[in-house]
Formats: sequence, structure tokens, C-alpha cells
Amino acid sequence: MKTGLAILALIVLGACRTATQPAAPCGSTQRGCETRAFAVRLKPGDDLRRTLEEFAAHHQLHAAYVATCAGSLKVAAIRFAGQKEATTLTGPFEIASLTGTFSTDGPHLHISVSDASGWTFGGHLAEGSLVYTTAEVVIVELIGTRFRREVDPATTYKELVVE
Repeated sequence: MKTGLAILALIVLGACRTATQPAAPCGSTQRGCETRAFAVRLKPGDDLRRTLEEFAAHHQLHAAYVATCAGSLKVAAIRFAGQKEATTLTGPFEIASLTGTFSTDGPHLHISVSDASGWTFGGHLAEGSLVYTTAEVVIVELIGTRFRREVDPATTYKELVVE
């Protein structure tokens, strides 16, 4: 993992419930779901996607999600809807949002960034997105749950499976 990454790990216990996937361990209405939260600060020049992937691998996150992100990018590499390759945009940009999931199969991350005129661009976060001043990210792990990806015959893409 990159040495410039400042990490503060927080343990947060709470209840998490979902009505859409009641079979998953965190969807049980019989008990609460244990979570663990990590606050991560990336520094100028860090590759946002690669650093978060390395972080998730280092902490062996089997089921986690991005709770929030605030920061900026000097370069944004985004794969727009329906495109096979990422487009590289030169900033600076404010990170308007970062959402997604982490599993041992890798992350699925979407980002929205805005430029100096307020124009906003969004899509899949790709490698090559470089932090401008900071990226402050909170990642929450769902303990006892496992996310994995398998090809869905309806979409033909690797889609999320919750165990």
C-alpha cells in the first residue's frame, strides 16, 4: 500500500437492515449487523481507484461500500455509459460523489466530478484518476456478509451477489 496514505480505522457497531435481500446476513430482522468503518485520506497524486483497491485488498474487505467521499482530482479517468474505454479529463475537479461496493472480486465504483464552471461528469471510476488536494473517503464493511460478482444472463455483466 502507498506510504502516503493516512488511515484512521474506526469500529462502529450498529444495525443494518434491508427489505430487498432478507436472506443476506445483514438483512436479517432477527439480529443487528456488525459493521466496521474506515476513514481514509488520500494525498495529492494518489490514484483514487488503485489506492482504494489496494486498501480493500489489504483489509480483506469481503463486503463493503463507500459511505462518503469529499475531495478533488487533477485528472479524472471515467468510463462513461455505454463506452468500452475510459475517457481522461484534465481538471481540477471537485468530487461531487463517489459510490460503490468492494468485494474480493474487486470494486464497482461510480464517480461524479464537477469542473470550475459547474459542469458535472460521471460514470465508472477508472485507474488514472489522480487526487488534486485530498480525497477523504469513509468505507463501511458489513461483517459476516460476502459480496461476489457473477455473470448475470439477463445483463451479460458480472453483477453483485450478496451472501
